[in-house]
Amino acid sequence: MTGYGDYGSSLRDLPRLRHTRRRRVSSWDRSGGNEDRIWLRPGQTEVIADIPGAGNVNHIWMTTRTMTLPYMNPAHPEPDFLRRLVLRAFWDGEQHPSVEVPLGDFFGVGHGRYAQFNSVPLQCSPREGISYNSFFHMPFAEGARFEITSECRQETVPFYWYIDYEEFDELEEGLGRFHAQWRRENPCDGVPQGAASTPEHLLTGTNLDGEGNYTILDARGYGHYVGCVLNVHNLRQSTEWNWYGEGDDMIFIDGERWPPSLHGTGTEDYFNTAWCPDEPFSAPYHGITLAGGPNWSGQTSLYRFHIEDPVTFAESIRVTIEHGHANKRSDDYSSVAYWYQAEPHVPFRLPPLEQRLPRPL
Repeated sequence: MTGYGDYGSSLRDLPRLRHTRRRRVSSWDRSGGNEDRIWLRPGQTEVIADIPGAGNVNHIWMTTRTMTLPYMNPAHPEPDFLRRLVLRAFWDGEQHPSVEVPLGDFFGVGHGRYAQFNSVPLQCSPREGISYNSFFHMPFAEGARFEITSECRQETVPFYWYIDYEEFDELEEGLGRFHAQWRRENPCDGVPQGAASTPEHLLTGTNLDGEGNYTILDARGYGHYVGCVLNVHNLRQSTEWNWYGEGDDMIFIDGERWPPSLHGTGTEDYFNTAWCPDEPFSAPYHGITLAGGPNWSGQTSLYRFHIEDPVTFAESIRVTIEHGHANKRSDDYSSVAYWYQAEPHVPFRLPPLEQRLPRPL
């Protein structure tokens, strides 16, 4: 096969015959035994794939666990280990990674937690068979490298993987490189309630510039944004109505001023639900993997993928969302943005571990 090709991967295109060279890098036991894994020690970085030439990663499967107690158990010494494991990917010999995200967050669930869900690009398998899958396509022209790093304090974890890809003679022009970035604001810069009533505090006020919004993505170059995972830890302790999601999404394209081309009507609306949902739900392009506790307390994780409706940009993009109406709430926000763009990208850095660890419930 000479390149990416002009076909897709839908059911309609499955009968189309093609000449591909399928390849895989995995953790299979080279001795022929059954030790199909590595043991990832605290502080260790392991190159799990170093692929030469041109190609396209089309599937990633990974699984890991801790060995002392089930990591969901609050008594576990490192229940947040999915925030302590970091996945990185580099394309075409670049110095700065295009993907640098905590493992659990990359696969769609925040707060260092696990939840079963099904979407088109990302899936997490049942609790008794925990594994993580990505079907994002990731083309490259001159090599691809994947790394996994453990920042656990004491746990040595077994780590298994498949990285499936197609090998090309060359990669044609016009294909962006896949990127994923993790961000956090802990807590967001809100407004004290003071003497205001709850309705006054959470439902009134104005935002006419978007400058105080939480930023999911701020990128420069030519490409398209294809979605995000947004995590919210509700920090407002109240027995009154405590919905966190009155914030509008605002996506600014190519340096435009307010109001942006894409201005939404509320957090749940951007994530394709409505009316303050409080239950887990998963669909091909949107869902709620963690729904929080009573009165929307605790930790929430949501996803929205722009697979059929990517947001294109020629020069820059800034994807933002209000943290509460008029940015009045002071909750803990974190996110993963997914996008494609022409290289080079503006380098970004994952915050240090102490700034990534989730708050305890």
